[in-house]
Amino acid sequence: MHNSWFRSVVALSIAVGLSCVAQAQTNRQGAAESSAKAQPFSPQDLSGVWILKTPYAGLSNHPPPLTAWGQAKFNANKPSFGPRAVPPAQGNDPIGNCDPTGFPRNMFSPSRPVQFIQLPNQLEQIFQYHSVRRSIWTDGRELPKSPDNLSYGWYGYSVGKWDGDTFIVNTVGLNERTWVDHFGYPHSADMRVEERYRRIDHDTLELVLTIDDQKTYTQPWVSEKKTFKLNPEQELYEEYCVPSEEGNYNDFMRNPAGGK
Repeated sequence: MHNSWFRSVVALSIAVGLSCVAQAQTNRQGAAESSAKAQPFSPQDLSGVWILKTPYAGLSNHPPPLTAWGQAKFNANKPSFGPRAVPPAQGNDPIGNCDPTGFPRNMFSPSRPVQFIQLPNQLEQIFQYHSVRRSIWTDGRELPKSPDNLSYGWYGYSVGKWDGDTFIVNTVGLNERTWVDHFGYPHSADMRVEERYRRIDHDTLELVLTIDDQKTYTQPWVSEKKTFKLNPEQELYEEYCVPSEEGNYNDFMRNPAGGK
């Protein structure tokens, strides 16, 4: 009887303690959010180092139906993530050979930050992963109207403008060898991507992307709202994918682990 009473007291004490810890954490989080909302900021200033807080799910969990061409490309891609995952040694993810991650895929890493540098006529994005730079022109220029005027690149050609407090970016000229996300969804060279950024408080940036690629998808693909948090103490460090180092890793670790 005594032991039963003692165990009950201990269990109650633990429950109360855990409840107090959880409440303290909730209070701290609430205080931090209130502090961020109270700090002054310009909604038309996106400068800073930002970290994705939305779960790592690529563009969205609900892609539109693929065209026949898109389905064939999708079937040929063998990712190492998601329901179709295979061991990396048996897959064909382009980044496994140090090919560029490309856009928009490089926006979806929750552990690697991206820095925004706002200049008078352009906004620069510096991605830690693969240490690459992307230019978004804000000087009023238009997107190239003819494919003949495009040089297809890993990050395309981008122009942006402000519509109130929303920064709208349109990108074309994307190399179709990249994947949209780590699940292996493809795109064609005809893909056009729209980004809509809104800074809703000092520490929070929201992004919605829309892919329009009629060769690959039967309708536009709109992402869920993605949330980035400002991290002023974060410094980007050099993170190149070095082909010789990746080759050694593949030969001595990845391939033997995958039975090759």
